[in-house]
Amino acid sequence: MKSAGIFIRHLLSITFFVLVFLSVGCTGGSGRQERQEQPKLQYLHNVNVVDTVTLRRGPFAIQVISNGRLSAKRKAELSFSAAGNISSIKVSNGSFIKKGSVVAELDSRSQKLNLDAAKITLQKAELDMYDYLVGLGYKARDTVSVPSEVLGSVKMQSGYFAAKSAYERCVYDLKSCCLYAPFSGKIADISKREFEQSSGVFCRIIDDSELFIEFPVMAEESSVCKVGSEVVIIPYSGEKHRFSGRITNINPTINESGQIVVTATLLNKGGLLDGQEVKVVVEKSVQDQLVVPKKAVVVRDNHDVLFTYSDSMAHWVYVEITASNEEHYTVVADKSRHAVLCEGDAVIVSGNLNLADKSKVEIRR
Repeated sequence: MKSAGIFIRHLLSITFFVLVFLSVGCTGGSGRQERQEQPKLQYLHNVNVVDTVTLRRGPFAIQVISNGRLSAKRKAELSFSAAGNISSIKVSNGSFIKKGSVVAELDSRSQKLNLDAAKITLQKAELDMYDYLVGLGYKARDTVSVPSEVLGSVKMQSGYFAAKSAYERCVYDLKSCCLYAPFSGKIADISKREFEQSSGVFCRIIDDSELFIEFPVMAEESSVCKVGSEVVIIPYSGEKHRFSGRITNINPTINESGQIVVTATLLNKGGLLDGQEVKVVVEKSVQDQLVVPKKAVVVRDNHDVLFTYSDSMAHWVYVEITASNEEHYTVVADKSRHAVLCEGDAVIVSGNLNLADKSKVEIRR
């Protein structure tokens, strides 16, 4: 029995070592297979497909892009100069009203009664004045032949001056019951309703037939902005619509942000509103520039570069950007790095984000 047990232990040991050997053998085979396939992945032929444009000299529109808020040429807050209850409102928000038209009215019954009483008092004072003149030997109702100093004394003694002043005051009070438009424009922000008290601002009136806009530009860009220069106004709410204006004022001081404030005006041909946020573009044309699309320039080692194409390769060229607009740059070769850039070069404009100098490239067909 003892020898049988020893035999079984030897048999189990041999079986264990056979299984371990087979396991190691399989693993080693897999590793060899991976090592054989890996070089195939590393040495696959990789060619970048790119698009190019031919570098040309020509005119370039330097653009200064800013933003601002439109403001109406004239706007005012309208308030009743008299206290009382509002009896009628003649307008609504957004309605157009001509200069001198009535915007709203107060209950004026009390003012009308006061005016009637003042009118009677004035007539009585006028009769008393004529009685004084007759008593002094002058013809009744003939004030032309009376010396001015005598006529003034008579008007004072008869109470004519005081009565006339009271009458004019009542006329003013009655007129104050109506709120008039000081200029033609649109009504906005009506804050009261009929039968409410007239205290405070009743509404605003806006003349937006002409608009102006103040916008900041960096001091180094201010040379593009000249009084009389054209600007393009583009609403953020609808960038397909463009409006033309003119620079009318340039503030000659630089603020704490290093900016100069420029003012432009434009006629409102429809669609623009007081307080609307817009983009402002100022352009200045310069001649004989090397112009490339913005997507042609990439950053390498914290420097601006572009790639030219020749001999099926991309060639790294350091450049300096001298001006820009929404879509293009003007560039020159960075001579401090011995770069060369010539008119007629084929400049790569796509597929250039991962290129290196002398990368193999192929032009898209």
